[in-house]
Amino acid sequence: MNIRVDDLSGPEIKQLLTEHLDDMFAASPPECVFALDLDGLKKPNIAFWTVWEDSQLLGCGALKTLDETHGEIKSMRTTSAARNKGVASTLLRHILDVANQKGFRTISLETGSQDFFAPARMLYNKHGFTECGPFSNYKPDPYSVFMTKVL
Repeated sequence: MNIRVDDLSGPEIKQLLTEHLDDMFAASPPECVFALDLDGLKKPNIAFWTVWEDSQLLGCGALKTLDETHGEIKSMRTTSAARNKGVASTLLRHILDVANQKGFRTISLETGSQDFFAPARMLYNKHGFTECGPFSNYKPDPYSVFMTKVL
């Protein structure tokens, strides 16, 4: 697996992020979807990576800088063909390593509370994230689970 910084211009990542957003809107009411689109992911405070094996896209994820000590994981997604093969764990470890290098002390995330998001919550639990209250600009929401990890 090869993890690389991505400029979000390739057709493969555009397709994967379209699927990601479609699934988010299918699983949650529109006002409860906090996934970023392509333009949102191109902001200067967001680093975005893709995972590849040869020329096949396996997944993606992003790290948003909230402040000098706090980051947020965004847009974690694995392709259907790459699920349950360790792609998400590998990428999550990479993002956590980068967060450590940046001097972040805390990493947080928002994911869904519905059954559809159970695998994501299990992944984050496995890597030491625990549930917390809303952070940054989030508000309490029955469709959201907020998680955090102290680095």
